[in-house]
Amino acid sequence: MMVEEIKEALKALSVAEKAAFYPSFFKTGKGQYGEGDEFIGVSVPDQRKIAKEYFQKISLDELQELLSSKIHEHRLSALLMLVLKFEKTKDPEEQAEIVAFYLQNKKFINNWNLVDTSCYKILGRFCFENDDDSILKSLAEEDHLWSRRIAIVATMFHIKKGKFNLTKELVLKNLNHEHDLMQKANGWLLREMGKKDETELLNFLNLHYKKMPRTSLRYAIEKLDENLRQDYLQSRI
Repeated sequence: MMVEEIKEALKALSVAEKAAFYPSFFKTGKGQYGEGDEFIGVSVPDQRKIAKEYFQKISLDELQELLSSKIHEHRLSALLMLVLKFEKTKDPEEQAEIVAFYLQNKKFINNWNLVDTSCYKILGRFCFENDDDSILKSLAEEDHLWSRRIAIVATMFHIKKGKFNLTKELVLKNLNHEHDLMQKANGWLLREMGKKDETELLNFLNLHYKKMPRTSLRYAIEKLDENLRQDYLQSRI
């Protein structure tokens, strides 16, 4: 009943124009990374409202049912509730249970926004606070786009805490990944590192920028001084 109630609440907030737009935005065509995904047209702010209303009431078993839905907004709402559950609990056993649930259901975390809104707040924080990055290092080795993106984006938590070694390690591990969603993620996380400590970014770039895909480099240097950006783009360093 809880899952059906949440689905009905989301349906009531659906907008036909958004439902028509989202499939092209999230690349759901044949052969694209979001192939087959379905949308009902609910905005992320509205999904966050639903998540706040229900996250304390819903069990992990019920969340699993919502997370396995073919509807994108059902899966994102489930992840938003899972993040809230993780953030609100102080119980290490409950946190570990949520992490295990996340990993067991990662096949449903299969688009970039699903990854980016959840992984660093759950896996990144858990690994950082337990001083054990083995989960993220293992995900970075999997032959699966979303697992590898989860690994690198999860290091956002480390960056926010001023720790950069894991980010640099995982960027290098998948530096030449063929998919632009990984190239963008690598560049994005390097850019975030640079916002915290520009010297760290520059030192990394000076060693590796000539081997980086152009997409990653452009993302990484986006916030740098324009003259310096051009030096990297023109390989003058």
